[in-house]
Amino acid sequence: MNNKNKQFAIIGLGRFGSSIATTLFNLGYEVLAIDMDEEQVQKSSELVTHVIQADTTDENTLKALGIRNFDVVVVAIGEDIQANVLTTLLLKDLGVKYIVAKARNELHGKMLAKIGADRVVYPERDMGLRVAHSLVATNVLEYIELSPDLSVAEITTPKILIGKSLVEANLRAKYEINVVAIKREEVLIIPPPPDEKIQAGDILIFVGKTKGIQNMEELE
Repeated sequence: MNNKNKQFAIIGLGRFGSSIATTLFNLGYEVLAIDMDEEQVQKSSELVTHVIQADTTDENTLKALGIRNFDVVVVAIGEDIQANVLTTLLLKDLGVKYIVAKARNELHGKMLAKIGADRVVYPERDMGLRVAHSLVATNVLEYIELSPDLSVAEITTPKILIGKSLVEANLRAKYEINVVAIKREEVLIIPPPPDEKIQAGDILIFVGKTKGIQNMEELE
């Protein structure tokens, strides 16, 4: 399946959920954002593919949304732990393929894993992961793991790629990753054409196999 065809649903539009939803949407993915709060829904209306005000602790509501058709569902509900857990449980019962759930602490995380979350995230700890990546590989500016095998990274152009076009660099074949955007000073090139020459100082935004991105981090 082409990664670009993946569909994401984000439940809970606080700072964490909104950040994931807008990042995925800006990378070209179809994103359904859901929140109970009308104000949060209004704020996100221009930032994603679809946004809906709904109570995800209601099984019939989730069925009506066709939630099981999404490839990845992120439960980003933060304040209401009960709603977070119940939503995760319902998603599992409905047969959602891959559930990412936000936990507030270790105990909450263990509970989410037991009821079927495929991945439990701790936003503060994940921020530490991104900082660690940027410290170990100095060319990495941002790193987000979307699923075990799919990541997004912003990387300062390695010297070995300067002067090459995207076709010549052949990153898709070599590393199973795609350059979805190039930041060049104040300009953002989305999507970059295949014959676009990579310049010194460019920041490349990749999406693709986590292993491939890790290999890119090691290039000089």
